[in-house]
Amino acid sequence: MCGICGFTGKGTIQDLDLMTEAMFHRGPDDKGIWHDPERAVCLGHRRLSIIDIAGGVQPMWTPDNALGVVFNGEIYNHTELRNELQGKRHVFQSDHSDTEVLLHGFREWGDDLPNQLNGMWAFAIYDRIRNILFLSRDRFGKKPLFYTLQNHTFAFASELTALTKHPSVEASVSPRSLKKYFAYGYIPAPNSLYERVYKLPGGHNLIFSLNDFSMKISKYWDFVLEPFESVPENPEEEWGEQLRDLLQKAVRRRLMSDVPLGIFLSGGIDSSAITAFAAQDTGNKRLKTFSIGFQEASFDESEYAQRVAEFFETDHHLKMLSIEEVRTVLPEIVARLDEPMGDSSLLPTYLLNQETRKYVTVALGGDGGDELFAGYDPFRALRLAELYSRLVPRPVHQGIRMAVNILPISHKNISLDFKLKRTLTGLSYPKHLWNPIWLGPLEPNDLEDLFQEPADIEDIYSEAIEQWEACSQ
Repeated sequence: MCGICGFTGKGTIQDLDLMTEAMFHRGPDDKGIWHDPERAVCLGHRRLSIIDIAGGVQPMWTPDNALGVVFNGEIYNHTELRNELQGKRHVFQSDHSDTEVLLHGFREWGDDLPNQLNGMWAFAIYDRIRNILFLSRDRFGKKPLFYTLQNHTFAFASELTALTKHPSVEASVSPRSLKKYFAYGYIPAPNSLYERVYKLPGGHNLIFSLNDFSMKISKYWDFVLEPFESVPENPEEEWGEQLRDLLQKAVRRRLMSDVPLGIFLSGGIDSSAITAFAAQDTGNKRLKTFSIGFQEASFDESEYAQRVAEFFETDHHLKMLSIEEVRTVLPEIVARLDEPMGDSSLLPTYLLNQETRKYVTVALGGDGGDELFAGYDPFRALRLAELYSRLVPRPVHQGIRMAVNILPISHKNISLDFKLKRTLTGLSYPKHLWNPIWLGPLEPNDLEDLFQEPADIEDIYSEAIEQWEACSQ
């Protein structure tokens, strides 16, 4: 990963340097800062070198210095786009930098550039001719991007810790965002921990005019679940083959790297599939895979990861999680968090990354599969929940919930009492709130007790409600 930052308005190059240095951990390989005192524009970058190590230095500019960019991410179809742009008489300076593709792509396609990209990104382009800053975030928001407009200063950064280094940025905690945090377990975009500081949502662009300090945010893409218009006679075979083809192409694109690369292997379907396709494409080179194990058996999947590693003959590395290590690194993990995050997987993921970094610079993982293919239990529970809500009267439901709440608490992973209690909690509320309440730390009644005021459910869960209503019912 890399780190980007910048601002226009008030501020000095020393402020830019502080913002950039705050992201050293994101990009230890290189640092670049640029300042135009006449137009009061600053751009900063911390680099983790992955592609075109020699030619990808940032901020990067077109030869005429009309366009400049700072970029965090990777454009997987940069080779195809480069060939297309060269066919349109664009002349590249680098050998194979995906960053330079953004500059020439913006000159060719303008604001439509993100629609041409296949990848993960957060970037800011300074267009001197139009006198604008053009910011964009990838479709699913894999790469972070925060921004703010306050005290006659527009500023952006990959991390809140970098953004708040600017003296014009006031870091006042937002009570509304805190409520959302305790409802979801994280703070959903466009909200952030602080007032007047926002996340650019995934699939969105932002255009900031330096002429009048106006800002325009637009959505260029959205993920919407829609049923198929028709189902083939052999859906598993036909759709399965399509899925295999898409996965193979996706993995192949992500294997493009000028530095060592490996795979996070849990032993589940998603990471195992990625390992399988990666092993096919690495040829005689032995693929490196990495797993983390737990002493508690109900959490430990390292046995399955080992089986997959043996089957594909990978160079497998297993890191066992110990309480002593967790206690040691916990302060470091908390210090790195921009915002509170109620996800216990932070601990094993951090330790796994530490171990992995000893051997490779980049690692692919299977995250996102359960979300896209409804693999989590709450998705599967929707149909039964619908039936339950129709058949069970409200007073009977309350009685069942009270009875289940006295069950002994188990600390095993996804235990029966946990499933029952969480399911019945969600079913105490309207249908469009089932999923967020099933997945979140606190229910609305708990939020009212915590904040000592009535909970505005429609506002607190507004993001989940919007997505629910956008899906075809």
